[in-house]
Amino acid sequence: MSEPPPRGAERDLFRDTWVRYLGYANEVGEAFRSLVPVSVVWLSYGVSSSYVLADAIDKGKKARDVPSPEAGRSTRVTVAMVDTFVWQALASVAIPGFTINRVCAASLYILGTATRWPLAVRKWTTTTLGLLAIPIIIHPIDRSVDFLLDSSLRKLYPSVEKPSSS
Repeated sequence: MSEPPPRGAERDLFRDTWVRYLGYANEVGEAFRSLVPVSVVWLSYGVSSSYVLADAIDKGKKARDVPSPEAGRSTRVTVAMVDTFVWQALASVAIPGFTINRVCAASLYILGTATRWPLAVRKWTTTTLGLLAIPIIIHPIDRSVDFLLDSSLRKLYPSVEKPSSS
């Protein structure tokens, strides 16, 4: 979770509370993939994707409510929603989900070739490694997605102000 907001600043439900952890549901689903039905993994992606969509809508509403001339309002709302949606989709769902999937697949394969552990032990070890990898990958992925968007999509925005996405 990010740093707490400064005193007097509004708390962001999607960034400063327990709700933020819903964005990590798919990483947990991927870590448990070898132990649960695939429908459970897909459900975890549904939870994370719902979080992403809700955060984008929230940021659009906040951008709409900023007092300013009506002329730039729709652009500001669109930029806030698109930036939040793309950032969250990449940093909370796609990249971490893929990363945990590959960590777990590789560890299950390596444990299968390098050990004689029973399959159940290999699967639980893989799940544990996947869960342990989640806090390690989050911040590097967040910073990489910031860099990616700063170098691409955010250059297209009609404003010099960078939307607050991370």
